[in-house]
Amino acid sequence: MYQNPDPIFETLKPNFKLPAGAVDCHCHVYDDFAKYPLSDAPAYLPPSVKVADYLKMLDVLGVERAVIVHANVYGLDNSLVLDLMASSPSRFRAVALMDETISDQELERLHHAGVRGFRCNLVGKIGLTLEKAKTLGQRVKDYGWHTQFLLDIESFPNLEAVFSDFPIDIVIDHMGRPIIDKGVNAPGFQALLHFIRNDHVWVKLSAPYRTSQDVHTFKDINPFAQALVAANPNQLVWGTDWPHVNMAPSIPMPNDGLLCNLLVDWALDESTRHKVLVTNPERLYGF
Repeated sequence: MYQNPDPIFETLKPNFKLPAGAVDCHCHVYDDFAKYPLSDAPAYLPPSVKVADYLKMLDVLGVERAVIVHANVYGLDNSLVLDLMASSPSRFRAVALMDETISDQELERLHHAGVRGFRCNLVGKIGLTLEKAKTLGQRVKDYGWHTQFLLDIESFPNLEAVFSDFPIDIVIDHMGRPIIDKGVNAPGFQALLHFIRNDHVWVKLSAPYRTSQDVHTFKDINPFAQALVAANPNQLVWGTDWPHVNMAPSIPMPNDGLLCNLLVDWALDESTRHKVLVTNPERLYGF
């Protein structure tokens, strides 16, 4: 039995045409567990999906490129994302998992393969601590990498002070996982709006269902996304969060076409959507 249900394989076509070169900047991929075995004690059991299922979903959406966030169920073995990038170097980039013991030679290998950052999970407290991420950041600074943080923004009302001496770009997952009931004026989210005005800080418009209380339309996340767009559209990227792992039991599996449609509510004009879907990812991930 899989802990996580499968995604919806019949993806709905978005109700608007995505621009050429659009990038899904946040997804996880899984494949043959015999070829790519899970770690000894995975944090969750993934759905029964393969890379081909993800690529089919992208084709329906009209998304041409993708950034694969290495799934922590594989531990520090980044083989699957490395193989996927090797299959189409111009189409894929990756955010890898690693710890502070990684060698300089391995860092160089990952960079040449298409890795452009590493992830730090401050919610599940999996892997690197903030201080160790800072140390590793110094080592990858010359590669132009970033650190991608999964965090709860209301735990960081002093966000700018906490990251004031961070050596590389910072990417905040899932709009900082805002608390809907506290609204956009909550201290942590206001700190994020201020922080994103810096050109070394990025936020992913992704996974509204992680904190939304509207389990069918996720419309209650709109004010948060719109506030981020108003604060600095040049530092935002978008992602599907496919295949939507670790879903709360009370939340129906979202259709990626409907998730894509939210972009029209979040970034109302075509030029802003082009930034979020094309121009900004090209700058951040070096496509």
